[in-house]
Amino acid sequence: MKRSGPLFTLLAGLLLALFMLSLNATTGTRSKSTGSDSPADAVSASPAPTATATPGKPSPSPSPSKSAVPNGDYAGRTDDDSSAVAVSLRDGKAVAYFCDGRDQESWLKGDVEADGSMRLKGEEGQVLTGELAGKRISGKVDMGQRKYGFTADKSLKPSALYRATDTVADTKIDGGWILLQDDSQVGILKRDGKAGPAPRIDPDSGAVTVDGKQLTASPVTP
Repeated sequence: MKRSGPLFTLLAGLLLALFMLSLNATTGTRSKSTGSDSPADAVSASPAPTATATPGKPSPSPSPSKSAVPNGDYAGRTDDDSSAVAVSLRDGKAVAYFCDGRDQESWLKGDVEADGSMRLKGEEGQVLTGELAGKRISGKVDMGQRKYGFTADKSLKPSALYRATDTVADTKIDGGWILLQDDSQVGILKRDGKAGPAPRIDPDSGAVTVDGKQLTASPVTP
């Protein structure tokens, strides 16, 4: 019995040692499993790349607007050479004068489209339709009882269209003149509404003498 005592003590010590080893092994495993993540897991996930907005397909550029019709003065004769037509263009507006140099005339006005086309109207229903192409306006004048085709070229003079209104010896004067490139003039002068051929004006100054009184005809623009 005395000999078995130490043996039991030895066995108990071995068992205790084995228990402690097992406990340490288990604790180490748990520590590893519950500790920080593995290096692979520890790397924080890179933020998803921000999608760069790809510019949408550029919208088609608007068609360039047509150039504005240039300002200018135009004068010419009708196709039958019986009358003259002058047209003055300013900032998309137009004023025109049809005159046969005897007793038939008409002042017309209206807008000019971006493509150079125009439809001008007179006070008594006359209509001028034309189109600017390059340095020439071609079209027709409807005077009611008759239509006239015409061609008016760009004027090289300071102006192609003049008008003078005044009162001379209690008579109301209203004159219109078209200056053509060949230095000829076509005009009508009305005295109290009665039409007749107009006297010639000075193309440089616009001066004209009517019934002994000197008047000044001024360029006409819209």
